[in-house]
Amino acid sequence: MRLTVNEVERVVHVPAHTTLLEVLRGPLALTGTKLVCDRGECGACTVLLDGHPAYSCLSLAAACEGHAITTIEGLGSSVELHPLQRAFIEHDAAQCGFCTPGQLLAAAALLRVNPDPTEDEVVRWMSGNLCRCGTYPKIVTAVLSAAKHGA
Repeated sequence: MRLTVNEVERVVHVPAHTTLLEVLRGPLALTGTKLVCDRGECGACTVLLDGHPAYSCLSLAAACEGHAITTIEGLGSSVELHPLQRAFIEHDAAQCGFCTPGQLLAAAALLRVNPDPTEDEVVRWMSGNLCRCGTYPKIVTAVLSAAKHGA
């Protein structure tokens, strides 16, 4: 199958039952997307499908053909961080970091549809992404800060 990941078309040969998460972490070696619950409960595996957040552990790779997939590796670069990545650093919004890729991609999707969210809107939108360390207040602050700076 052909998958467009981070604006690059990639060809993978995997069984039909393979999840997008398995393809990303396996043949494509994009390990920023995290395997945590593998049940669609935590959001650590969140990627963007055509700009919308999706749990890659619940998405069959075959169903993603023809769609633009963005992983954390495609959000910014080592040379130029995405404004959300900078805000997460500035506001200490990551502790262990396992949820951070999914949090960042969910936040990027929010700011795409609502560039000036309220605190309540951020909390509601981000509710599908769990953080074991409990840094929710800092995550919300970082998202609001990024929004103020035009993320």
